[in-house]
Amino acid sequence: MHDRSLPASPNWYCSRCSDVTGGGLLGVGAKNIIYLIDVSASTCRVTGELVGHKDLVSGFSFCQHEGQSHICVSSSSDGSIRFWDSDTKALIKEHAAHQSPVAAVHWSPVDKNLVVSGDEKGVVICHWYHTGDTSRFFPEPRTIFCLTCSPHTWTSVAVGYKDGMIVLVDVSKKGEVTHRLRGHDDEIHSLAWSPVVGEDGLSSRAEDGEASNEVSAVGEQGCFLASGSKDQTVRIWSTAKGRSVMTLKLPYLKKRGSVVDPGIKERLWLSVLWPKGRPTQLVSSCFSGELMMWDLTRSGKQRWTLLGTSSEGQNHSRIVFNMSVVKLQDGRELLISTSMDREIKCWDLASLDCCWTLPTLGGFVYALTFSPVGAGCLAIGVGDNMIRVWNTLSTQNQYDTRFFWQGIKSKVTALAWHPAKEGSLAFGTDDGKVGIYEVFSNKPPHISSSYHRKTVYTLAWGPPVPPMSFGAVGGKLYYSLYSCAGEGTILQHDPSKLSGEASDIDKLIRDTNDIKHKLSPHTDLSWKPDGKVVAIGNEDGCIDVYQAPSLKLLCSLQQHHKIINTLRWHHSHSSVPEHHGLLASGSSNAAVYVHDLHSVIENPPENPVVLTEPYRRLCGHTSKITSMAWSPHHDARLVTASYDGTAQVWDVLQGEAVCNYRGHVGYLLCVDWSPVDPDVIWSGGKDFTVQEWRVSKQEFTNPPKGKKMVELREKMKTNPKQKRKNKKASGAGGAAPSEMNGEPASGEKAEAGQSGEEELDEVSSTNSPVPPPATYELQRKTSAPATKCKDKADTNLLKKKKPRSMLPISTSMDHRPKEDLLQDCITLASVKHNTPPAGCVPGQGEHIHLGLFSDRQALHRMFEAEVEGHMEAGHYDSVVYLQLWTGDLEGALQLATEKGELSDHLLTIAPMAGFEVWKRTVEAFVKQLCLQEQYLKAASHLLSVNKLYEAIDLLQSHRLYREAIALVKARLPADDPILKELYTGWAAVLEKDGHFSAAAKCYLAAGTSFDAAKVIARKNDTSSLMTAATLARISGEVTLAQSLAMRCTKDLAAAQDWVQAQEALSSQKNLLGHRLHLCAAELLIVMLADSKVASQACVSNNPWASPGDRHVTVQDWVRDVWEEHFGVSPRNAGDLLQDLKSLESPAPSSNIPLTQVLLHSSLHLTRSVLSWLLEDDGQLIKELWQAVAWLRDPGHFCVSAELCRLLFPDGDVSVCSRKHPKTLHHTEEAAKAAADSLQAFVLYHRLYELWWSNSADNTDPQNGLAAADSCPADEVEDKANEDISEVEEKVCPPLRLGNLDFDASLLLSEPHAACQATQRSVTEVQERLAAMVLQHSRAQGGQLDPGEEQADVAPQISSTDAGQRLEDHETLLSLSVKMSEYQKQLADLPDMIKMYPHPDVVECCLVLLHLSKSSLSVSERLQEDAKALLRKYGSGPSTLRASQRFLT
Repeated sequence: MHDRSLPASPNWYCSRCSDVTGGGLLGVGAKNIIYLIDVSASTCRVTGELVGHKDLVSGFSFCQHEGQSHICVSSSSDGSIRFWDSDTKALIKEHAAHQSPVAAVHWSPVDKNLVVSGDEKGVVICHWYHTGDTSRFFPEPRTIFCLTCSPHTWTSVAVGYKDGMIVLVDVSKKGEVTHRLRGHDDEIHSLAWSPVVGEDGLSSRAEDGEASNEVSAVGEQGCFLASGSKDQTVRIWSTAKGRSVMTLKLPYLKKRGSVVDPGIKERLWLSVLWPKGRPTQLVSSCFSGELMMWDLTRSGKQRWTLLGTSSEGQNHSRIVFNMSVVKLQDGRELLISTSMDREIKCWDLASLDCCWTLPTLGGFVYALTFSPVGAGCLAIGVGDNMIRVWNTLSTQNQYDTRFFWQGIKSKVTALAWHPAKEGSLAFGTDDGKVGIYEVFSNKPPHISSSYHRKTVYTLAWGPPVPPMSFGAVGGKLYYSLYSCAGEGTILQHDPSKLSGEASDIDKLIRDTNDIKHKLSPHTDLSWKPDGKVVAIGNEDGCIDVYQAPSLKLLCSLQQHHKIINTLRWHHSHSSVPEHHGLLASGSSNAAVYVHDLHSVIENPPENPVVLTEPYRRLCGHTSKITSMAWSPHHDARLVTASYDGTAQVWDVLQGEAVCNYRGHVGYLLCVDWSPVDPDVIWSGGKDFTVQEWRVSKQEFTNPPKGKKMVELREKMKTNPKQKRKNKKASGAGGAAPSEMNGEPASGEKAEAGQSGEEELDEVSSTNSPVPPPATYELQRKTSAPATKCKDKADTNLLKKKKPRSMLPISTSMDHRPKEDLLQDCITLASVKHNTPPAGCVPGQGEHIHLGLFSDRQALHRMFEAEVEGHMEAGHYDSVVYLQLWTGDLEGALQLATEKGELSDHLLTIAPMAGFEVWKRTVEAFVKQLCLQEQYLKAASHLLSVNKLYEAIDLLQSHRLYREAIALVKARLPADDPILKELYTGWAAVLEKDGHFSAAAKCYLAAGTSFDAAKVIARKNDTSSLMTAATLARISGEVTLAQSLAMRCTKDLAAAQDWVQAQEALSSQKNLLGHRLHLCAAELLIVMLADSKVASQACVSNNPWASPGDRHVTVQDWVRDVWEEHFGVSPRNAGDLLQDLKSLESPAPSSNIPLTQVLLHSSLHLTRSVLSWLLEDDGQLIKELWQAVAWLRDPGHFCVSAELCRLLFPDGDVSVCSRKHPKTLHHTEEAAKAAADSLQAFVLYHRLYELWWSNSADNTDPQNGLAAADSCPADEVEDKANEDISEVEEKVCPPLRLGNLDFDASLLLSEPHAACQATQRSVTEVQERLAAMVLQHSRAQGGQLDPGEEQADVAPQISSTDAGQRLEDHETLLSLSVKMSEYQKQLADLPDMIKMYPHPDVVECCLVLLHLSKSSLSVSERLQEDAKALLRKYGSGPSTLRASQRFLT
């Protein structure tokens, strides 16, 4: 689905979270997903994902058995074990036998059905794949860290525990512990069995005292086991004695001029691997990510060799967690390693060099952008506190990526390349930091001294505005850096003086435009490429466009009603100047708006204008829009990314969707178009991946809706509270180290093990103020309380909600202390008696609540104060009601319209304000309902104001075709063109969704019967095809009807449903010839089934194929049935034959099923009978030859022999019929050659009938045919190669028979013998050439030692016969010369010999000579001819052995 991608980082602190098959398919667990990667010695490619686990993948293993290597198993912290098919990416089955998080899983290398898993509580479970059974053991009450099955016996499993214990378990004896291996004093990280059985390989080379004490004992049968522990040692164990025989201590390697502190081991993860075929070599990891190869036979301290020393930077920079080995077909051994440095590396074990590196991502991909100067340079901002810069155009390394982490302490949420300066990259982080990296230097970044209070969401380069523009040098191209963050401010930074204070552009906006009120918080900005104007998006959904450099407000776009997330101007190199003014915007309401601001920019208005209608409205996404990008290669082509998990490409000018990409798991956060390939787009999101994909290869057009959307959201759904709980449980359960660099495991390890966003080990996640990744969202709103209230409402649905007060301020005054309330009574009495206290104004200030008890003016003052409070709190519905109470109905409706708070109640009272007010209110309510996706209700309200066509368009635009059609048919004339438009539009949608019958009904209603028939036929089953053919016939589409009927008949004939097949054709005109073909096929199959040479799985037969109706030959029976039931005669036979000649017949192949072969053979039989009726003897014999050849060439020998018997019972091909006396006479050369060839094969089958009838077991000829099936020549050769006496015992019957009853001289054709001998010589030379090329490629590409190469070639030499050894000196040139000579000989032979071949002449000679020796009297002349041909053409080794007894 995608071309290249950077996957999520493999999970940390797991003993076996990756594995590789023998075919080079690598599986890696990352978060709760398993990524499948094709690996080779030169490169790698992510091919798919296995999605389904609800929590972290803790273990993964392939089945390494032949025929089952595509099956794999995974374990998870959610306690489940899942079996997958890596070919189909589908879940096979799931086991939930564990009650605790699973720590490790392994598929037994010995038993293809055994899978063993262990959890943090110490429970070991055996899963039997083929039966689904499980067995549960509890060998030790300890926390399991790793386990591995023995490669030599299925019963033995080694289990490593957190406290350093290793236990060997016998799973065949209910988990009996055979050995407890004590020696390590800390966690067991990895276990590896020796690839060979026996313990004598290291007995004389054990280094330490413990090992030397075991020298006398390790000779017993057993197997070595290697273990890696957090105590910084690797131990080799004797499983026969249960003791350690060797201890390897990790060396302290210098790195970056310093020495590793031996006391710091919290970061160590010691992984070990014992490669197959290397019993004396062991690979292990070290402190800082180095890999080393240990030579177990070497003495002294320096037993190891470091991998990747040939050049700098090959090794991992952090600890390695998993290693796996694959041996390629060319003999190269590759080691795959995963590390904390978020890289997957491939190593060549022969050279110990790194072959390639695959970078991975450890957090959400928040930003990606291509450099406008450096082509193909892609910058990626990731939630793991790092920036990646990927050279996507590199030819040597497809994943040429550099990491930048200095100065970054938080998630990278925004990126922007300098538009003119190469390598200058601005970045913004989650903690409000803004900086600039020079990516082509090794210097740390320049950090702005002005920090934002919240997350930086957008960075943009643009022309400077006051006050910075005052200091700009005239004529010099100069750019400022603008940053927009979550607190709603936009800061202007001077890139040359980042240490200086940044300016807030809000002050300039206020001063220029004389704005006194508070500006809405800003959420995004985008400078037009020419720098003339800047668009700023706000939290309230408004977009303001300002003119540079004074930032004068030109216009305000008020189409969005939710927070603006992204803005993008069209590129400036379009050929159409009007396109330069296109501005695309995306918000949280899922719609994408494109605005045409060309006229506003070119002719700025004196006063700001308000635009409420967009140039284009692009609807399709089902969740908020997060990012967008214009194509630099097209005019007005846009790609958008959304929270619905998809990226959508739009044709803005047409307002149509182009394609939809669904390769991500989870919502998307960023997208960009490739600057060099117009078909390539890059996207990133929540799933920690960056993916490259092509527009032309996407199968979907629009985002998923309905059931698909539900399934997609199920994949994206996470439970933050549960996830947090699982993390704590994981840390406490002990599967993680208790400490890392002095920090508690719950803060660092538990989260780092999830490859989450807080994984970088330099950053402590315990003190981070950032929310966890599960709850983190691209949320730019500053008015968080309203959002929180919504979220809480879902969890408190069962609680009775207290209604909000309409007069909250005055009500709160009644909840003051008792003394104040008593004083209120005195004050109110004074007011009532016209002696108010000084400064007391009822309904205002401290006495606001007294407005309710005083006069109307006081009440209105109180209402004004309450309205202000409601406005500040956002309670616009309460404001509307207060205005209604005061009698300002029109003002209330206007306010409700502006704030989107219209309701049915307000609409019912709107007529009180007049017709025009009511109409405007209805129209505004319709827009509000559309935003709330209540389209049916909106259409109904449009009808109330007599806007019928607008209501229909509304329903149609939102895919409510059924309701729209019902409305049209109820209210408009039947011939209205909109009805046909609705039917065809609905049909297209139904057809795309697979509802073909419903789509056909729409097409029929629209009067397009052709489309109706085509769409029904798309189902491609027999009932659908028959229905489509009938529909096309009724509609007058004769050609289509016949085509569909033929497709249906083909499927029915393959199923041998002959009655239905004839009915399907009989309903159509001009298909009599095809009906005759079906009839002939049915009769042929019935006759062959009666002869027991072909099975008949018949569904239904026609009456003419009844068992009692039989004729001498099959062609007689076919002709009689045709004349009786179909009225065939010589008068119409010519037209029928012409129709059937138009049918193409493919070349015979052994891959075609027998049923299809019989259908093709019966086609030639049909043509032959029609040629018989036309008295065309030449065409007749050629078609009969084709009918037999169609069965002979694919290898159906028995069926071919039986067909020859049915066609020519007397064995004479010149006699075509007995019932209708017919003797064939041929004049043309091709017909004579076809007749001779057909006669030869008839005799050939007769010859083998005699062969089998005279065999020692006296088998029936038909049974013999069935037993021999495809190649009788094999039996001849087998019998010829037996001992002479044995052959005579087996073949010779007690009585000798008479002479042959046919003339076999036709089988001994010397021209055909010469042709066949030349063809055999060509085949032999081709085989020798292929063997020579294979041996040469192995010698060049195998990179084997001379001893290994010689050992590899020796079996091939020993298997060759003596004759081949004598010719071994032949070269490629000499063989090529021979090939040319043989091909020239073949070309010189007559075409008729090659076109119409005979049976193998040498084989026939052998059979005749065997029969002459055993049972039959063969004429002396025939024997002499056979021997002469054998001497001349029987030059093959097997033929020479077979003919030895006859020629000596």
